[in-house]
This record gives sequence, structure tokens and C-alpha cells, in this order.
Amino acid sequence: MKSVLSAIGSVVLVMLAGAAVLAIPWVIQGNDFFLYKVFAPQYESVRRDTFEQSKSFNQGMIQELQNMQFEYVKADNAHQSALSSIILHRVADYDETKLPSDLRRFISQLRQERSVSR
Repeated sequence: MKSVLSAIGSVVLVMLAGAAVLAIPWVIQGNDFFLYKVFAPQYESVRRDTFEQSKSFNQGMIQELQNMQFEYVKADNAHQSALSSIILHRVADYDETKLPSDLRRFISQLRQERSVSR
């Protein structure tokens, strides 16, 4: 009888040990998930700020706005209104001090035309 109880105790002990071995990775993965949930937004915010400060982002924005300015000058009045909206929307969150002076004047002119037409 004692050997049967000993065998059952050994089986229970092995099962508990197996459950503990399976529970440890689950706890670690859960902890990683909760840490990611807390720190991921801040991490992505830093990445976005770094990207917006990069030379390639600023050069790309200037080049895109210059292309839009060229298309605006070539367009007829109906298309200029649409392009104006697109250009102003595109530059809305951009630091205009990084733009060349001719683009700043162009953006300012678009804003004035927009305010007058309303």
C-alpha cells in the first residue's frame, strides 16, 4: 500500500513539475505582452520623431511640395482649387521653417487665397 501511495505521489509530483515548466514560458510571454503594450506607443513615438527629423524626410517633403507647386502653376483654375487643398493638407503638420523661402511664400499665398475665397 505504501508503494502505491509513493507511486501516486511521484506521478503527482512529476505532473506539478511539468505544469511549472509549462507555466514559466507562459508567464514570461505574458509579461512581454504587457510590457510591449505599455512601452510600444512611446517607442513608436520616438521612431516617428526621429524619422521626421531625418534629412531624407525633409528633402522628400520639399521635393514633393515643389512638384505640387509646379503642377499648381500648370493647372487651370478648377484644378488649382483641388491642388491647393491637397498642398495645404500635406503641409499642415510640417515645420515650415524648414522650407525654402519660395515654398513658404507659395504656401502663404495659398492660405491667403483660401481665406479670401471663404
